Amino acid sequence: MGTFANRTVAAAGATALLAASLWASQAASQTRELSGTGEMLDGVVAVVNEGVVLQSELREQMETITQRLREQRQEMPPRHILERQVLERLVVQQIQLQRAERLGIQVPDEMLNRALAQVAANNGINLQQLPQVLAEQGVDYNAYRREVREQMIIEQLRSRDVMQRIRISEREIDRHLTRQREAKLDDTEYNISHILVNVSSSATPDEVADAQARVDDIMARLENGEDFSQLAVQYSDAQTALDGGELGWRPGTQLPTVFTEAVPQLTPGEHSQPIRTGGGFHIVRVNDVRGIEQVMVEQVRARHILITPDEIMDDQAVEQRLQTLRQQILDGGDFGAIAGSVSEDALSAAEGGDLGWMDPNEFVPEFRDQLMTAEIGELSEPFRSNFGWHIVEVLDRRTHDATQERQRNQAVMALRERKFEEELELWIQRLRDEAYVDYRI
Repeated sequence: MGTFANRTVAAAGATALLAASLWASQAASQTRELSGTGEMLDGVVAVVNEGVVLQSELREQMETITQRLREQRQEMPPRHILERQVLERLVVQQIQLQRAERLGIQVPDEMLNRALAQVAANNGINLQQLPQVLAEQGVDYNAYRREVREQMIIEQLRSRDVMQRIRISEREIDRHLTRQREAKLDDTEYNISHILVNVSSSATPDEVADAQARVDDIMARLENGEDFSQLAVQYSDAQTALDGGELGWRPGTQLPTVFTEAVPQLTPGEHSQPIRTGGGFHIVRVNDVRGIEQVMVEQVRARHILITPDEIMDDQAVEQRLQTLRQQILDGGDFGAIAGSVSEDALSAAEGGDLGWMDPNEFVPEFRDQLMTAEIGELSEPFRSNFGWHIVEVLDRRTHDATQERQRNQAVMALRERKFEEELELWIQRLRDEAYVDYRI
């Protein structure tokens, strides 16, 4: 349950204005660098495995980040520090895109268009108006589509490599809820930011000492009144560094595990002491605090089957496989038995595909839309989300005071998110350590 919680498409819309890596072979990039007369038009700033990061990509990304920092009225870090952070983000992005390509991960146009339509709707326009609105802001629509597609591909890769490998036991849920009640975190939300100084799992004592020195320097500068977000931009190794380290609003029950003890002890504006984990040193800051309101929710009980494309079965083959399964069910086949044997959502497969009672808004848009529009007992056509291909059947609907169930569902999501965030940083670090990277600046 909560497997398809909506973290992805909204994030793609928020990050799509950042220039993305061009995913090309080294030979193709070299062709692009030369004009018809042989004059160099672009330069390579980093070689990443079999690909490259171009000077033009770095320049575009720098311009975007610089403009955003100005709009936020943040003090601009030294250019060489900002350039280092931006280039490292481009390198890590390309490493992920290269792995996604090897695994055959793709985002079809239909899925991309749905994501862009959601972005447009969030801004009070429709998809047809989006190109003009972007043009008025100086953004090329085709480049924007490519960037959103790449962000969605990366989210699929992270889901495959990290999220779908995370398992949550009933005992973990019970312990989590007990801790939240004792810490009184279940009725509070926190707006937080953080700074991460990475320490590799294979780090030498000298490298650990160097990381500790960096953390000590950051702490000293914070104590001297320097801006937290500015220091995050300059020195954090987290993926949120160029966002000033912002993690946004989190219910107390969904705070990253490493922060659960420190955050409730902080008042708005305060930061923690360094927190040591397997991935490095964290410093967390509480920006604001607010209470959580209790609400009635419209719930749907549904069951589904998920199959994910891979190196053997591409999108077309998976869609056809689900069409065949759908027909078997319509002809009298047992949905639960089929889901239990073929669905790749391990949590629901164990329950015959049953997702239990859930708020449709807790799912990604493609899945949510199916739940909200289907008739009870109707078996959907195969459809695509960032998790793979699904067929879904709505079993019932209700209006419900979901306080207790919601707490338990949120506990599952919180535990999954916490493990995901911790594993994601380690996973990115492993990919980075295994990659060949040659900086040219």
